[in-house]
This record gives sequence, C-alpha cells and structure tokens, in this order.
Amino acid sequence: MDLETVLKPIEQARGLPNACYISAEHYALERDKVFFPNWSAAGFISDAPNPGDVCPIDFLGMPLLLVRNKEGELKVFQNVCRHRGMILVDKPGHLRGPIRCPYHSWSYDYDGNLVRTPYVGGVGVDEHDNICPNDLSLHEIRSHVWQGVVFINVSGAAPNFEKAHSDLLQRWAEFDQPYYLGGSDSRFDMTLDTNWKLAVENYCESYHLPWIHPELNEISPIDVHYHIEDESFAGQGSRNYRQLVSESGEKFSDFSNLKDVWDKQAEYVAFFPNVLLGIHRDHSFAMLLMPQGPEVTLERVALFYADENIDRDDRGEMLKENARIWRDVFAEDVGVVEGMQKGRHGMYFDGGKFSPVMDGPTHKFHKWVARQLSV
Repeated sequence: MDLETVLKPIEQARGLPNACYISAEHYALERDKVFFPNWSAAGFISDAPNPGDVCPIDFLGMPLLLVRNKEGELKVFQNVCRHRGMILVDKPGHLRGPIRCPYHSWSYDYDGNLVRTPYVGGVGVDEHDNICPNDLSLHEIRSHVWQGVVFINVSGAAPNFEKAHSDLLQRWAEFDQPYYLGGSDSRFDMTLDTNWKLAVENYCESYHLPWIHPELNEISPIDVHYHIEDESFAGQGSRNYRQLVSESGEKFSDFSNLKDVWDKQAEYVAFFPNVLLGIHRDHSFAMLLMPQGPEVTLERVALFYADENIDRDDRGEMLKENARIWRDVFAEDVGVVEGMQKGRHGMYFDGGKFSPVMDGPTHKFHKWVARQLSV
C-alpha cells in the first residue's frame, strides 16, 4: 500500500486509501500495528468501580478483563484461564469470591494469581508437582488510568504513558484531578456503520459545524474555534463555552484551581488512536471507539464531573439534560460518518483533498496512522 501521498505536506497530500476503511486484511493489520503497539483506550474506570467488580471487554477480538482488586487498583488481564483457555468472565458483575473458571474451577485472586486448582492431581487432590501456581498467573496487560479512561498497551513495548503522551498531559495538567461519573444517565453507547477512523477524522475538525451542528454553531460558532495539532493528538478548541444553567440558576461545580482562561474555553481532542476527549470547566467526556470490524464501530460515551457526590445530590435533571445535549450533538454526526463510509466503496475516490486552512488536525491524524503502518 502506497502511503507516501498521505505523508506529504497538507497542500500536496491525499487521505488514506479506501482499503484502510473497508478491507478485512487491513483491519487485522491495524490491530497489530496501530492498536496493540500503542496506548489504546479499552474501558472506563466506571466499568469496575468497586473492589471485586469485573468487566469483560472484547478488544479487537482479544478477550480482556477489567478487575478492581481489594486495594481499589484497576487491573487488566487476558480473560482466559491458563488451564484450557476457557473464557473466565462473560458479563460484568461483582464477585464475592475469586475469579473462577466455569470449566474446571481453576480460580484466581483479583491480582491474577492462581489460588486453587481442584482435583488437578486426581479426585480430592488439589495439587500436583507438575502444576506450579506461580507460573500460571493470569496474563496481565499493561494499563494506565487517565481522564476516567483505562488505557492499555497490549504489546508491552510502548514508552511509559507519561512519557509517550507528555505533551497532552502537560497541556491539560490543570485537569489532573479526580473524575466522577455522573450516574447511569451519563453513560450511553452508539453503534455506527462506519470505520473507527472516520469518527476520529470528523471529531478533529470544526469545519463541519455550520452545516451539521447549526444549533451548536450558534452557541460556539466556527470563527471562535482554533486548531490543536500534535504528534499523538489533534482536535479543536472553542473560546465560547457556556455552562449549563438550571431554571433555578444552578451550575455544576468547577474543577478546582483552573486558570481564568477556562471560564470560556473548552477543548476537544482525538487522543490517537481511539478515544475522543472533551474538557470544560465543569465536566469532561470521553468517547471510546471500539472497532467491531472494518465497517462497524461501537462508540462508548461517559461524562465525568468534579463533584464526588454528583449522582447523589439534587442535580439529576441537570445531569440528564447535559447527557441529552451531548447525545444529540454526537447523533448529528452519524449520517456524516456513515455516509463517508459508503463513499469509501467508490473505486475512484483517491483519499480526498485536504483544505490547508481547515483540515490540519484531520491531516495530522492521517499522517499518524500512515506512520504506524509504515513501521
């Protein structure tokens, strides 16, 4: 696949070829070259909020398990028993005992240690010289929690998260604070008939605001937006963020100790490869793009707030309204990304021409993907 035209300066560049969006072979290649070697989003901290909580995740066909251990630490394991390869957990839940394989009852604690192997040495004999529990712990997947998102590095070879993404961590250092899910109304999923990359590309730019988001464009018009471009993230910012205000004049609590610039500023970046983030003075959101195949993407959205008691006070209607607003905005993009997916079956489409003025962040993402595929 020729990616040289993608890597050219934006004035001469073309976008990624059609095969990058519709080919099953390319989808498998991206798993190995784009997702597994890098820090990719796999879940939310709210998927397993309490000690003993577990949540299975299908990550591009790889079975994973989020586990909150007794110390409150979130861990990620391969969701596969070390005995005969049986899936350990098939649905989210809370465990009162160990992680027990439903096949032969081999059991693991919440740190992945093998703690019981019933009848492994014969009926009534739970030990055997050939079975060493210390050598048969669950395979732990390298993980890191940031912005309410659980990131994983399947290959184990990426630089430390703080080093790999120091630019964005520094840019948003003021928001390195505790995040709290706004209750069940603050989570929703959408399944789209599109390749995951088109969701990223659409999110990166504000060029489409006047035509796809006319109501949002009245509040935060295209001319108050600015580009954000870096090596591992890209997106847009707005200088006209307006807080949600209830009929009685109440607002959500702000994150603490923010600079005055955040009174009106908000930023929205695609954190490559597969998480879309938005930060505001009083809430944040994350959208995880979970590819289900070359032409289907599950979008998982969660909204987070600064107040630990956000879902236990009198803000229920405000939480519902804020979630509705964002759900409606994201829904407006569905026809666009699904339409572009259909367009990728046009045999004469050549990747498209970028606007040097308006498409910088989107081109940045194309170049990032092309570089991963070229390694």
